Amino acid sequence: MLKNLLGMNLNNLLAIAFTSVFTSVIFGQEHIDLKDSVLIQDLDEVIVTATRTVRQLSSVPLPVTLISKEQLRNTGVIRLNEILNEQTGIITVADESGFDGVQIQGIAADYILILINGVPLVGRSAGNFDLSRLTVGNIEQIEIVKGPSSSLYGSEALGGVINIITEHPKDDKIHGDASYRFASFNTHDINVGVDQRIKKFGYSFFANSLYSDGYDLFPEVVGQTVPEFNNHTFNGQVFYDFSKNMKLFASGRYYRQDQDINLLIDEELFEGSSDIKESNMQLRLDHHVGNELALQYELYYTNYMATEFLQSPVTDALFSESDFDQYLLRPEIRATYTIKPKHDLTVGVGFNQERLDRTFFDEEVRFDSEYAFVQYDFYPLKKVNLILGARYDNHSAYRSQFSPKASTHWKISDVVSVKGSVGYGFKAPDFRQLYFDFTNSAVGYTVLGYNVAVDKVLELEAQGQLLDILFDLEELGEPLEAESSIGYNLGASYTKGKVRLNLNLFRNDFQNLIDTRAIARQINGQNVFSYANFDEIYTTGLELDIHYKVSDRLTLSGGYQLLYAKDKQKRVALERGEVFARDPRTLQTVVLDNSDYFGLVNRSRHTANTKIFYNIPEWDVHMNLRVNYRSRYGLFDSNGNDILDTFDTTFVNGYALVNLALNKTFSDTYTLQLGANNLFDYRDADNIPGLAGIQLFTRIGVNF
Repeated sequence: MLKNLLGMNLNNLLAIAFTSVFTSVIFGQEHIDLKDSVLIQDLDEVIVTATRTVRQLSSVPLPVTLISKEQLRNTGVIRLNEILNEQTGIITVADESGFDGVQIQGIAADYILILINGVPLVGRSAGNFDLSRLTVGNIEQIEIVKGPSSSLYGSEALGGVINIITEHPKDDKIHGDASYRFASFNTHDINVGVDQRIKKFGYSFFANSLYSDGYDLFPEVVGQTVPEFNNHTFNGQVFYDFSKNMKLFASGRYYRQDQDINLLIDEELFEGSSDIKESNMQLRLDHHVGNELALQYELYYTNYMATEFLQSPVTDALFSESDFDQYLLRPEIRATYTIKPKHDLTVGVGFNQERLDRTFFDEEVRFDSEYAFVQYDFYPLKKVNLILGARYDNHSAYRSQFSPKASTHWKISDVVSVKGSVGYGFKAPDFRQLYFDFTNSAVGYTVLGYNVAVDKVLELEAQGQLLDILFDLEELGEPLEAESSIGYNLGASYTKGKVRLNLNLFRNDFQNLIDTRAIARQINGQNVFSYANFDEIYTTGLELDIHYKVSDRLTLSGGYQLLYAKDKQKRVALERGEVFARDPRTLQTVVLDNSDYFGLVNRSRHTANTKIFYNIPEWDVHMNLRVNYRSRYGLFDSNGNDILDTFDTTFVNGYALVNLALNKTFSDTYTLQLGANNLFDYRDADNIPGLAGIQLFTRIGVNF
């Protein structure tokens, strides 16, 4: 269920500090007026994630989604995964630990980078980043950039970037808010926030506490589906203006979750706990040198720790125990130079020092990498914007990566514009794929990281534990390649009066995907597995968003994604007639072709959303109804032919979830919210254990 600061090499720090210049005043450090509207996004809204510079949303030449603070509050969501599920082309998918990760354009959660105020979060113990760790109580806006963004952000941005922008002080008055939300399953969510700007000094503080009894979809089995848990988030920010051209920003965040676990294993009850701790510290200095040059110096540190154990309450025998301790230290320098109006050059350099100490690793492992990026944002023609960018990553554990990207936006008229982009993205082999050393004591198989596989296999052979080695170990002499993709996006938008349409066509071609392969056989009959590059897959389709403001009171919006996600090698095998399946109706073996191939697991061909927003201004009432649909998808290959086909029996039926919220404001100070998530109580306990059923809630808030 779960989830030291070492000294940085001084020479690396000095090299970064003295050989770099870098980027613009971004990520909300300058006060940006964001015109929130849950009805229809204002075209003057700005976004910073796509280009690392402040850009008007409507002019960004990339597929971007912006979620405003007002939308977060009016819909009644409390965690990041809840609001992401309501966006076009985005779904959340649980991993083997039950964590919800985000899938964008059919690209898995492992390849989506999660940022907070522009800096990355860590802690992917099983692949997914647990989105439920992040409360939305102090979020100003969420920015989602679809498609490869490695040219700016490096590894893990292969499929997209989600950047969470927190609130900042507004003026010299003390602004505060407090809220309490009670929901089904005895769930309590409490928020308290305060901020103020006093001349050159500003501060903000936010605290959140969440408690729940959890829920149980299988009452006949000992232990709950989601056990009781409580977590707490604390975030403090400080702003100080040394002068008009020199500004300081400092931020600290701490998160903790505690959870008790009860599991029945082979008719024996085991008890234990799962504890998570996370901390983030960020320091940034913005420096304007004249009107043309803006510099930014940033130092960032984050640490994620998770511990879990299970033992018998009768004999105190320990069934399992695991630890996960990861930290990242990153200094970065950026600069943006305005060559002339609408011609901006952004360059930056940085250094990543990453450490992980984990159960099933022989010792603490480390990654060090240096990187540099450049971006030229200019207008070759009056109505044509072109952005060219590239990044170079030099890594201690895999081959260096060069990540180029180009995008353009052409404003054909006042109502019609087109945009397109092509970019290279990559994901570095992670700690697990390189250094894992795990043996399943119950079944007997072994999984070894690529970098330790040769030594461990030779050790097992010397101990007489192997029947044979399945291939030449010299093949492991070359480094494991980073996974990579080339992504294409082509879109058009139409905005006139009360109507806004956005259409985007996308294609992502992946190479060198990493998966397990057997490298040796043990005397117990089980295999020794390691990792290798071999898969080639693609995702392609279209996304459509429609907003229609019927009146000042009523706004309608909807979104749809069509997705095809398949393995190229499997398609070739099908074309050759090399794939078979047994027809359950005739019990005969049949040859399959590409029409029988559904695609990759956990991908739905169709997803859609519909939203209705209704205001009654004279009563200070806002109502919204949101419907999210996901068509059927397969969980795994059930007939042993290594593809998901029409004869497989592991498909999950399509379903729709309906969410409702009603908001009433009293005297511009007090708010009352009533709502229901999963209004019609849809459940599929066997296939979707993260779906608890209907959740009713009420929230009381006060602003001062």
